[in-house]
Parts: sequence; structure tokens; C-alpha cells
Amino acid sequence: MNRTAPPLILKLALLHMLIIAAANYTVQFTDTFLGYTYSYGMFVFPAAILATDLTVRLSGQHNARMIVAIAFVPAILISAWLADWRIGLASGTAYLVGQLLDIFVFQRIRERSRAWWPAPLVSTFAANVIDTYSFYFTAFYNSKDEFMAANWPEIATVDLSFKIVVCIVLFLPAYGLILSRLQARLLQR
Repeated sequence: MNRTAPPLILKLALLHMLIIAAANYTVQFTDTFLGYTYSYGMFVFPAAILATDLTVRLSGQHNARMIVAIAFVPAILISAWLADWRIGLASGTAYLVGQLLDIFVFQRIRERSRAWWPAPLVSTFAANVIDTYSFYFTAFYNSKDEFMAANWPEIATVDLSFKIVVCIVLFLPAYGLILSRLQARLLQR
């Protein structure tokens, strides 16, 4: 099992915290596309899954779980400060469950496939489904924000659909490119 140096673990945990904070800040802003309401957070959060998948691939699931554990509580606090306590709690819970599922699914598929793309594709889909619906339910079910309380199921479904498209079109190719470059860099050492 490859163990990553503690300073790198902390840097990756900080990266996760920043992604989560940015996603939770931007989830408050909605727009409409072809009659569907979505939040801007859907463009930000998939980066956390990308970072987790690269960590699992390059340094193992133990390190990825450690990063998730380190980022969990600060992400809740930062999100509660930027948005509100309910969004912070919803985000932290969804992040923890979604990322741990992502790590588990990614590793299982990775062990069975030699191709680089099935593990991030399937694990990203699974993690996004769990993360999106658990976040929106916890953050907005019966919330004081009447619009979000009434529309969270539709917004969550639209966000999930867009996240999947964004992940397939942008993040999966980015994952492949970053993985290739990091692997080449590691081989040069």
C-alpha cells in the first residue's frame, strides 16, 4: 500500500475543503436552462470526486479515506460560515457518505479493469447520486427558504443530470489527462 507523505495529505484535504466551500457557496445561486432550474454548485463539486479518484489511483484508498476524514469537519464549519448551518451539515454529511462510496466503488472497479476510465466513470455516477440527493434533502426539506423547500427534488434531479454530463464531458477527460501526466512525472523520479 502506497502511503502519501503527511504534507501532501494535508494539502489534498485543504483542496477538498476549498472545493466543498466553493460548491456550498455557489449552491445558493440558481439559474434556468431550457426551463430547468439548477444551482451553480453543480459545476464545482465534481472536482472533489476527481481529486478523490486520483488519490485512490495514485496513492491508495487508505490515503483517500484519510483526506475525506480530515476535510469533513472543517468543510462543515466553513460551509456553515459561508452559507448557513443547515447547508454546512447537509454538505458535510453528503460529502462524507458520497466520497466514501466513491472510494469503495472506484477501488472495486479498478481491481477488475485494466482500463483507466471505468472506475472514475462508475464511481463518480454512484457518488453523485448519493451526494446530490442526500445534500438537497438535508439542506432544503422543510427549510425556511420556501422556493428551495418546494423545488429541491427538481433542482436536485436537474443538478444530478448536469453533474453527470459535466463529469463525462469535462471531468473524465481531465481525469485521464491529469492521471497520464502524474504517472509520467512519477516515472521520471
